[in-house]
Amino acid sequence: MKNQLWETKPLECWTLAKEIRKNYDKGIAGKESVLGQGNTSFTLDWQVAFPAIKVIEDNPVGAMMAAQDEPFARKARLASEVRGWGREICGYHNTCWGAQFLGHTSDGKPFPERHFTVPFPCVCDSHIKRGQQCRDFKPISRWTNDFTMYIGERDEAREAAMLDHRNFNSLKMLNEMETVFGQKLDDETLFELARNCRLLKEYRQDVSYFMTFTPSPLSVKDLYSFFQLGSLAKIGPELSVKFWKTVRDEVEWRVQNKIAAVGTERFRWIEAHPPSWHFLKYYRYMEQYGAVCLGSQYTHHSQSQLERKPDGSIGDRDYPVYSDTMELNTREDAVRFMTGPDARFPHHFKIDEYIRPKALNEFADVFDADGALFGMWRAGVGCTLLRKEQAMYLREAGYSVLCYEGAQPGDRVDFDEKRFLEQLDTWMESLGLQMLE
Repeated sequence: MKNQLWETKPLECWTLAKEIRKNYDKGIAGKESVLGQGNTSFTLDWQVAFPAIKVIEDNPVGAMMAAQDEPFARKARLASEVRGWGREICGYHNTCWGAQFLGHTSDGKPFPERHFTVPFPCVCDSHIKRGQQCRDFKPISRWTNDFTMYIGERDEAREAAMLDHRNFNSLKMLNEMETVFGQKLDDETLFELARNCRLLKEYRQDVSYFMTFTPSPLSVKDLYSFFQLGSLAKIGPELSVKFWKTVRDEVEWRVQNKIAAVGTERFRWIEAHPPSWHFLKYYRYMEQYGAVCLGSQYTHHSQSQLERKPDGSIGDRDYPVYSDTMELNTREDAVRFMTGPDARFPHHFKIDEYIRPKALNEFADVFDADGALFGMWRAGVGCTLLRKEQAMYLREAGYSVLCYEGAQPGDRVDFDEKRFLEQLDTWMESLGLQMLE
């Protein structure tokens, strides 16, 4: 290609990722499992410790529906809206709920019936609503957890009380599931899950670190193809570790051999949280300018706990997400591992601004970015709160920032695709960049 600076090569792990995703989708549709809606932990795949329980999350399912079959996703959202769920509700929710109301998925197969709901608590405000809708649709068991948190400096006494409350709720849920579904939770499996989780975190962190190099071995478009495997899309601990080790090893090789995600890389940019899933072509559009997206705290699971050290190098932030040395002897230990040691975590939405006011500045610096592109979504409050302030901080630090508007990452309504591409053209041209041949 004319103006190419770096060698490029398709990802070899892509074949494995597609096969894993295909099997995951089949597992959702299977009737042999007690199927649940939601989740309680980004960290621990606790459902594996039950013989026949499977839990699915709206986020990856709603995103896939929007990306793969937008006409059906639109029908699903309409089916949800006519039942009173307005556009201020997260597009992920509306899409999945609408498919439930319609009674079938995009391929015409019956909608997988939910047998219980565990809406995971999160600082994105509407997450807890997904559990309410499933329970209202059909009388099923529902468990939930309180997202107790605080801001500011660490308060050990306050933190201990909040963590105890969270741990109690999770432990109560697991114990009650044994009674309701007549299944015994395998504690030894929980301990093994925790040990695998530590290794999985290490592999993911390595992938994030390698993306700080120039040229970047991955673009966010690559990462979005599989970043939920092993986190929100639970695929089992052994397969998760195997897959992410495969990804880590390949990405490391690409860095060592200067294999680029974008062969014409000359502009590096970041985002903040989800993109417009129905219009992911804008990543490829930007590549025509030699621009590569390095991701966001969302794609890097906010566990990109990387920072620039005093000597200028990039390394792990000295901050505990969960203890690598925690002893695991009882079910209570496993639950504490799931919760983590910090009642203020996770940091990637609103709370980030209070703990590290310029967190995105740090993110841009670590990934050696030149600019940022922010979606100003009108629904899903946790995705946009304080986004304008973040843009201001970045501009003050010398980064170029473009903001665009839309309904929500999983909702095409009110998103002007033509205007968005024109904005991207104007942004690049204002920086003196012309589209490459």
